[in-house]
Amino acid sequence: MGSRKRIASEKRKAANADLAIARLRNFPTSPRKMRLVADLIRGMEVNKALFVLENTNKVVAVPLGKLLKSAIANWEVKNEGESAEEANLIIDKITVDSARFLKRLRAAPQGRGLQIKKRSNHVTIVLNKKTEA
Repeated sequence: MGSRKRIASEKRKAANADLAIARLRNFPTSPRKMRLVADLIRGMEVNKALFVLENTNKVVAVPLGKLLKSAIANWEVKNEGESAEEANLIIDKITVDSARFLKRLRAAPQGRGLQIKKRSNHVTIVLNKKTEA
């Protein structure tokens, strides 16, 4: 690796030292349903978001809670010796993207078949330290 690329890589690593990322891939529910819950916790502090997810009456709140706990664990591994409670972590970015479709056929009148798209999604959570402003 050339020195220019190495220097750029080191700068990128230093800039992302406070970030922690967790991804949930191919979860079998529609992205629209997942976005309803993701919009509830976007920008919240981590402890408050966990409380909201535990008390939300939606099926997708459970896997989002697990994903958030995974992101917290990733941050603690990345920043050894620091506690997530003391770091004032917030959900910096949460994205819900469409994943692959499972295409199925449903019987229709007059011998036809209609296509059903069973949707799935990808969720990405990025945690960051709260900036003092």
